Amino acid sequence: MDSNTRKPRRLGTTLAAVAATAVVTMVVSPTLGASAQAPQGAKSPQAAAKKATEAKNVIFINGDGMGPAAREAARLYLAGLDGELTMDKLPVAGQLTTSPHDPKAVVTDSAAAASAWATGEKTYNGAISVDVDGNKLATLGQQAKAAGKRTGLVTTAQVTDASPAAFFSNTADRGQQDEIARQYLDVSEPDVILGGGEDWWLPKGTAGAFPDKPAEDPSEASKGTKGNLVAKARKKGYEYVSSAEQLGKAKAKDGKLLGLFANEEMFQQKPEGQGDVYKPVVDLATMTTKALGTLDGKGKNKNRNGFFLMVEEEGVDEFAHANNAEKTLESMRQLERTVAVARQYVATHPDTLLVVTADHETGGLAVEENDPADETGSGQSTEDGPFPIRNSDKSFTIDWTTGQHTSVAVPVTAEGPTADRFNGKHANTYVHTVLSDILTRR
Repeated sequence: MDSNTRKPRRLGTTLAAVAATAVVTMVVSPTLGASAQAPQGAKSPQAAAKKATEAKNVIFINGDGMGPAAREAARLYLAGLDGELTMDKLPVAGQLTTSPHDPKAVVTDSAAAASAWATGEKTYNGAISVDVDGNKLATLGQQAKAAGKRTGLVTTAQVTDASPAAFFSNTADRGQQDEIARQYLDVSEPDVILGGGEDWWLPKGTAGAFPDKPAEDPSEASKGTKGNLVAKARKKGYEYVSSAEQLGKAKAKDGKLLGLFANEEMFQQKPEGQGDVYKPVVDLATMTTKALGTLDGKGKNKNRNGFFLMVEEEGVDEFAHANNAEKTLESMRQLERTVAVARQYVATHPDTLLVVTADHETGGLAVEENDPADETGSGQSTEDGPFPIRNSDKSFTIDWTTGQHTSVAVPVTAEGPTADRFNGKHANTYVHTVLSDILTRR
């Protein structure tokens, strides 16, 4: 049904429905047929096949701003002319369109795009999982929790930025990041929260592990209006960490882990050569590894019901906004390392669906031959390069057409149970269609 005519799923009624609904998948053996009987006391072939092909966990990875050309540039730079990125080795590939339902825009922002993933409803730019009239919608993060799964988010942006926020909160304005943090603790309760954005968890004038007005960006300072949410998180059982060493030692005995590793984003996205830095306190792959271990649990805390983990590399988008190809490629490197971590997990946990995609494309990035006479931009949009193609004597140039988002359809690749559903071209709301079948099942 077209989302223009489909009634929005309201938060209360949908969560109630989750608690009352079970999804059953019948798998028939191609050799024994539907009427075959298993030996007494043994699992039937149908049951064994169902168990082997049914997803229990979902790892959803967002390369924010990563269009098809960014993936191609990264392929050349990191893997070579005949090489292949790990994210492109996933056996299923498709495309997602990204248009919002915004009265003033035809190109999406991250909030509307992530809300489409998280709720199955298109909405306006700036909205966090509310419909076009501002009504709250049920989110996959909350639905997964209601179904008994553990949940988590990992990002190099603020943990309360648009993409993770859409899965775990509802606000009419993405800028209300302190309210989003409050909802994490009081409403959706993700078990693992790792990333930047300490400023939104502490009231103005209360600096935390990261000082207010740092030299690299004096505009950064604590600015929350909901009290000391770090202290509140600790009272709710979260182990709080703010450094790589603390993260490595964290035990998360209660299965809850909060890590904030920067005032805002975990990098400095300034114009090229003017203080632009990509050196996170903890890299995305390390945070993802820790998140997976925490969500898995062990001993008495072993997870039996599965989990939902949302992972995001924000640097691709932010550096593409600045038309900074060098740092965009570095962000792609970190994303690629993170996908490798996730794929390694899937290799030993075949009941896990891994999805890698993007909320939208940023920068109108194009991969070009090295031709100084072909320069199409000036200032910030001047072509960048040349960049070496790995294992060759060739190189390429990156050109930009904008400092904003574009409406280019983004790639989606997937592996694991139900991954084949991502074949073909779909609206971004289709992500919700596929993931909800897994995450709302008890």
